[in-house]
Amino acid sequence: MTKLHIRANTFTLLQTITSVGLSALAWVVTGVRPIWNGSQPSERQRIYFANHASHGDFILLSACLSEKVRARTHAVAAAEYWGKSRLRRYIAEDMLSSVLIRRQWTEESQNPINIMLSVLDQGHSLILFPEGTRNTTDEPLLPFRSGLYNLSMARPEVELIPCWIENMSRVLPKGQFLPVPLLCRVVFGPAVTIAPGEERRAFLERARQTLLALNPRPDRDD
Repeated sequence: MTKLHIRANTFTLLQTITSVGLSALAWVVTGVRPIWNGSQPSERQRIYFANHASHGDFILLSACLSEKVRARTHAVAAAEYWGKSRLRRYIAEDMLSSVLIRRQWTEESQNPINIMLSVLDQGHSLILFPEGTRNTTDEPLLPFRSGLYNLSMARPEVELIPCWIENMSRVLPKGQFLPVPLLCRVVFGPAVTIAPGEERRAFLERARQTLLALNPRPDRDD
């Protein structure tokens, strides 16, 4: 049994306290309003994929899920950032129950797809940011990387739920640690399914457009 396997299957007391505390903080600071537009809350296994502009994105999204679902849903985060120091890794893995992957990997044991599949195969859900990095450009959404397609091809039975996170880049801008109180929304769209034989680029662009369509304020970057 690997270290990842233990962490993915055991929601510790520390993780429970952190999850409840951060969710409460998110509700207090942002008054976050989940909007289910084409999908509904469910305990079934899912991959939630969302736009990414702030370190607080997954906290806001998680706050919209039930406590039971949160306990089995793990954000995918970059090991290059969150694994830089023992403290960051402790926060990401031991407190936030995140799954760390490397964008640049050299060993098969570091293969990001295999790591994410191992979590899915334990019956857990994922929060994925298919842009691959925080979007600091003027574009509302960067092109998607291949991970979402590869996961969907490997596990087509897992629901893909697009989630537009509004305003979080203003609540917790890059380089800031204290949140600014602002109202936020998370819009959950209809499940995206891959068509038989669908080409990678076509699928990723279709998923990207589905996510963009959920933006409640398309004239403004979030």
